[in-house]
Amino acid sequence: MSYKSLGYNWKFFRAGGFNQVRLTSGADLANLDKLDQKLWVALACPTTGLEIDSKTLQLIDTDKDARIRAPELIAAAKWACARLTQPDSLLAGGESLPLSAINASTDEGKILVDAARKVLVSLGKAASQEVSVTDTQDATAIFTRTVFNGDGIIIRDSATEDTTKLVIDDIVACLGAEIDRSGKPGVNQAKIDRFFTEAKAYDAWISKSETDAASVLPLGAATPAAATAYLGVKAKIDDYFGRCRLLSFDSRVAVTVNREDKEYIAILAKDLSLDAREVASFPLSQIVAGKALPLKLGINPAWAGALDTFLTAVVRPILGDVAELTEADWAKVGATHAGYLAWQATKPAVTVEKLGIARVRAILASNAAVELAALIQKDKEEEAAANSIADVDRLVRYYRDLGVLCRNFVNFEDFYSRKAKAIFQAGTLYLDQRSCELCIEVVDASRHGTMAPLAGTYLAYIDCVRKATGQKRSILAAITGGNADNLMVGRNGLFYDRKGLDYDATVTKIIENPISIRQAFFSPYKKLVRLVEEQVAKRAAAADTEANLKLAQAAEATANVDKAAAANDSKKVDVGSVAAFGVAMGSLGTAFGYFAKTFADVADWQLPLLFMALVMAISGPSMLIAFLKLRKRSLGPILDANGWAVNAKAGMTVPFGGALTATATVPPDALIDGGDRFAEKRNWWPKLALAAFLVWWLHAYVVGAWHFDRNWMLHPVQSWEDASARDVAAKEALLAQRVARKSGAAGGTNVVEGTNLPPAKP
Repeated sequence: MSYKSLGYNWKFFRAGGFNQVRLTSGADLANLDKLDQKLWVALACPTTGLEIDSKTLQLIDTDKDARIRAPELIAAAKWACARLTQPDSLLAGGESLPLSAINASTDEGKILVDAARKVLVSLGKAASQEVSVTDTQDATAIFTRTVFNGDGIIIRDSATEDTTKLVIDDIVACLGAEIDRSGKPGVNQAKIDRFFTEAKAYDAWISKSETDAASVLPLGAATPAAATAYLGVKAKIDDYFGRCRLLSFDSRVAVTVNREDKEYIAILAKDLSLDAREVASFPLSQIVAGKALPLKLGINPAWAGALDTFLTAVVRPILGDVAELTEADWAKVGATHAGYLAWQATKPAVTVEKLGIARVRAILASNAAVELAALIQKDKEEEAAANSIADVDRLVRYYRDLGVLCRNFVNFEDFYSRKAKAIFQAGTLYLDQRSCELCIEVVDASRHGTMAPLAGTYLAYIDCVRKATGQKRSILAAITGGNADNLMVGRNGLFYDRKGLDYDATVTKIIENPISIRQAFFSPYKKLVRLVEEQVAKRAAAADTEANLKLAQAAEATANVDKAAAANDSKKVDVGSVAAFGVAMGSLGTAFGYFAKTFADVADWQLPLLFMALVMAISGPSMLIAFLKLRKRSLGPILDANGWAVNAKAGMTVPFGGALTATATVPPDALIDGGDRFAEKRNWWPKLALAAFLVWWLHAYVVGAWHFDRNWMLHPVQSWEDASARDVAAKEALLAQRVARKSGAAGGTNVVEGTNLPPAKP
């Protein structure tokens, strides 16, 4: 079947219940943009959880959103086709790309060929005429010996002067490193610019303190330490003088500003630490209106150390050796440090401070900025050649993987042809004497719980673990063959991934759906058996409990009454039990009579037909539901739960589903030793009874049909009606004969007692 879209003639094949485009040439790949996207099987897929090189997918994912969309695949196909002499080779693929396959007639192709040869030379394979993914996959190995490789990053070895090398080291120490293509730490232009901007800002800030030293550094080199000591007690001293002012304003708060007794009692009820940190929130000293702050005696013990440092570093250099601090003195101390604190507030947030102002000024005075810029420019000159090496890696990967991706994205040919496993098939699960090939990696378990049940397939969630290495993965297995009798949560199996590694597999969750029509036929009877077993188990448990209770009651009664009373009690009859037994037997008798009457009204040869009708009445609905569900099975919801955007039903027919799960069968040429000495003994009676029943029914059917009407086979409907009419007449005649016998006036009749058949025709 063909379909012409936007000037290109497409061919299709039908699989999975829908039409899929057939990709047979490089021209098909190059013209994917002309294929109506409504005809694509998928419109997007994730870059993880698939059995294809993730780096190839990352190269196709140009917007780096961890998803490949149709436009990105179209762009990748066009890029690869334009650079190959025979784009058809993309569908065959291969681990190695022949250099002759690169289209050297274009400028891009010439650059790629030169870059590929450079890669081979760097790996010591100059004579090779093909380049592989193994050759290009480790870009670090290619650039290990390079100092200029076009990535805009220079390393220490890029510089020839030791002074420049030291500046590169300083930039890395302050701002961190950028990793060069060679794998070594280096710097780019952005970090160089930032470093010199910070250096200039830091130099200007330091210069401010030098030009205005009187106000910024009033205590010289001791100013920073003094400011630290000052700030350490500033809030507490402000609090002290604030409380003194409040007490001067209103003497009624004298107790409150000094803290109440109950607060001291609460603290003193416990052990105090050596520095009494428990009272750190209390005032520095007893609050008295207009009182100066003592600096040596009467100080809150929690602040004694901080005030002593303040006295040594701040008070004495500014006020001299004083024993107390007045509010005016405190204001003078604050004014002394105002210039330094204001200067500190303008300090730029820089990382070059760790180098020290001397090193920063030495770097600024050198020609390092110009030299580094020249090295960056030299590195960028190699950008085209270096990028071409990356393009070689891209082309080699596309050559190997692009055809596979298209056969699992534009169509699902790999999945439906069964020639190769699809990229979403994670491996094979062996469980309960079957192998399941439709095993898919579970990426988002919560989303799977919502989407997967819509697939209409019997699904099992499996946790896989390699205990030797600790590797773990979760998969979803579709069970499309066999039966579900022994499938349950906790069941163990073995999972083999696509690399052949084996994992211990444990079922963690099951989503039940029909597996086959055969399973649906037996399903009602199995459910009935399980229900009966459950009810029998419950009744047996209840009866056992009741029996134990009666036994205990009997033992207690025996221990408390004499033997005569016990004998008399044993002779008593439980009237209620007798009545209940009578009712039960009556119900059973009524039911038996009803069925006996029903079967008595049916001719012998009709009994198997009645039995088959009863079987179909029980199994028919289950089989019909299974028939409908099996034809609705779809792969789409399972893949959508993993982040795919499946654009078609992607159905799984009954024959195709059966091919995805294989059950255990003995090879036809195998020898079977039947000598199982512990095997169950064969009982032939059921088979003999079935054979006898079939012979009896066949005889009854043939004789009855011949007796009623020799034209039974030719006119079954009319013969049935005639036979029914004669059967009614025969019953009426037989009843009349019996009545006549009882009355003593029996006459001759052609009716034979004990049968409901009329006399044979002459």
